[in-house]
Amino acid sequence: MKTVLVSAAALIDGEGRVLLAQRPAGKSMAGLWEFPGGKVEEGETPESALIRELHEELGIETWQSCLAPLCFASHSYEKFHLLMPLFACRKWGGIPQSREGQALKWVRAKDLRDYPMPPADIPLIPILRDWL
Repeated sequence: MKTVLVSAAALIDGEGRVLLAQRPAGKSMAGLWEFPGGKVEEGETPESALIRELHEELGIETWQSCLAPLCFASHSYEKFHLLMPLFACRKWGGIPQSREGQALKWVRAKDLRDYPMPPADIPLIPILRDWL
């Protein structure tokens, strides 16, 4: 089974809320909420991929020094195995805006379970909630 490396961010605002993005129609797992991020391309580190993805998806800039490794997900889907480091990020430039048709929502850590998420993301919720 192929392993896919994806890098994700828990963007945390000044009120301690976390940004979730809803997967748009037409994508696999459409309608589910997830932490922003994306695939790590060949030659990229998870951090550089995340910086690129946050710019492409949300129009924000951040820096490697602002990405704190928090935890990771390891989950087997039907056609691939996902390995996803989750980085906490409290500092970025710009205002996150949807650039790929996804809905965005700032959510309090205690309310994260109210949003349906992909199976790989669900075990990250209690870790993030306890950390915040």
